[in-house]
Amino acid sequence: MPDKANSLTIGGLAKAANVHVETIRYYQRRRLVPEPERPPGGIRRYGPADIERLMFVKTAQQLGFSLVEISDLLQLEDGAHCQEASALAEHKLRDVREKIDQLGRIEKVLGEMVEQCHAHPYNITCPLIASLHEGAVGENDQRERT
Repeated sequence: MPDKANSLTIGGLAKAANVHVETIRYYQRRRLVPEPERPPGGIRRYGPADIERLMFVKTAQQLGFSLVEISDLLQLEDGAHCQEASALAEHKLRDVREKIDQLGRIEKVLGEMVEQCHAHPYNITCPLIASLHEGAVGENDQRERT
């Protein structure tokens, strides 16, 4: 008979953490979430620590960490490795800033293309489609880097 602390089935755990059962199984295969022992003739049971672990994984994913990076963070979670965890976060922050810069360049090029479309609405050829065929995005990106 399960104790009250560990009374959730995998379905109950999935509902409590707002994930799918298959997500939990996948995380277990990746060793991000422990798989409890199955009692003889019984069902595996999960508790609050399992919900907390799933929430950790989901929150880290929302911050852009990959499952490999999350695995690394989980190995450092005892609190004694704050500098190592900080280094992982700093690396992720650099990645995010690079993506933001890249998205800014994409926004600028797309804005210019949309303006061209609106400036010449009765053209036989669409400036946006023509630019994509000509590779204008790559050219604009290259000009900004030089």
